[in-house]
Amino acid sequence: MLRTGSQYLQSLRDGRKIYIGDELVSDVTTHPAFCNAAHSYARLFDHKRETAGMSFEEDGERYSFYFKRPRSTEDLVFRKNGHRLLADFSYGLLGRSPDHVASFVTGMTLKPEIFDVPTHGFKANLLAYYEHLRKNDLYVTYAVHPPAGAKNWSSDARGHLFDSPSLQVTAMDDAGVTIHGMKMLATGGAFVDEIWIGNLTPLAPGREKEAITCAIPAATPGVSLWSRKSMEAAAESEFDNPLSYRFDESDVMLFCDQVKVPWSRVFTLGNVELSRAIYVETAGHCFGNHQSNVRFLSKLQLILGLANRVAKSGGVRGIAAVQDTLGRLAALEATLGGLIEGQLMAHETIGDGYVLPNRRFMYAALNWCQENYVPICTAVRELMGGSVFQMPANASVMRDPALNTIFSEFWSTDTESASDRMKLYKLAWDMLGSEFASRHLQYENFYAGPSFVVRAYSMRLAPWTHFDDVVTKLMATYEAPKLREAIDPLARAEAA
Repeated sequence: MLRTGSQYLQSLRDGRKIYIGDELVSDVTTHPAFCNAAHSYARLFDHKRETAGMSFEEDGERYSFYFKRPRSTEDLVFRKNGHRLLADFSYGLLGRSPDHVASFVTGMTLKPEIFDVPTHGFKANLLAYYEHLRKNDLYVTYAVHPPAGAKNWSSDARGHLFDSPSLQVTAMDDAGVTIHGMKMLATGGAFVDEIWIGNLTPLAPGREKEAITCAIPAATPGVSLWSRKSMEAAAESEFDNPLSYRFDESDVMLFCDQVKVPWSRVFTLGNVELSRAIYVETAGHCFGNHQSNVRFLSKLQLILGLANRVAKSGGVRGIAAVQDTLGRLAALEATLGGLIEGQLMAHETIGDGYVLPNRRFMYAALNWCQENYVPICTAVRELMGGSVFQMPANASVMRDPALNTIFSEFWSTDTESASDRMKLYKLAWDMLGSEFASRHLQYENFYAGPSFVVRAYSMRLAPWTHFDDVVTKLMATYEAPKLREAIDPLARAEAA
């Protein structure tokens, strides 16, 4: 089924525990820190339900596009177009949107045999969970990294590992497993139905208790979500903070206090290598990060639109240096678009006749996004100059008749009204200069891991043997110079 926005909102009133500081939030659909974003997600579910190209039919049922298991270029294009339609809805600002982790799970089902490890993997559970997600149109996020304090383990003289705050298995019985501890970072966790728990960060030998992959409803007893500062709550108004007012997706730490997980929701257990392999040896990691590439392109087009509008508003678009900046930005946007299209045209095969985007091109795009987001934002901020600081503090100035008269006369230009100029610069600042913007800068740099981790994927996938052969083939086309025949100096003198 495809849920409506109202059905989605109703599902959020399920008794989940979310903390902002010491405040326990009882209902994210009405709380000022979350309500606008919650209703944005509800509109997204309606948009997905009502828009052509965002769902498909299989065996008489209709499912969201991101549950499509592709067998052809056309299927990959269908998925990519769905990602784009969904990303455009939020201008690429909802990074952990409903299609992200669902794509991970879908990608894993293309090669489910990786889970078929006795006592450690649960293939049937994975396939059943995939069906559960798509039949109920559920929104799932993940928490798949240890908290910072858990990354440096050490042991005593007897080899006993010191305690860690990282989530681990504390008990097992006939009903399932018990987990306790923390995971990061469940972005979007305030608005999801389910949380996937696992290990994208590699685990060291000896950490088998942490090697658990499972999924739990957000309202599971013992689960609490600890939110960062809400930027939605700090937004003065939709006019003054049009993005943070609507699209603050939240980032939360997951804490599990002796949480019971039934065996049916366990996917790997006690196998350090398998705990991470399920992502990189299936199509899971590729599918999820292909979505990230497409979403980034939607955000990039918003930023380029702001660059162009700001240049026109400031009356500087005709200056050669400004045109050079706009041309460079346009070339960068086209480069990413080409990298995304190339992933589909040069797709790979996997499993039982399934296909996935070209992984080398996908990781190259991922690295491209990390390396270019900061300079792109900096370039547009340079175009903004000091214009953003010429605007009144907030939109309240337009409610006062006397002040509005002055504002309308002296802040307008020949081509723009004062209110339109203020609206543009407030939007530009929210995207590129506010605390909301700083969160996005940090997010784009680290959501796929540190840059060296992302580049490591490219290093592992590169055809180094082929590159070596290119050099070997070239070197075989010419010879080293031959040694001259040695001549005895005495014989040379006699000959002379």
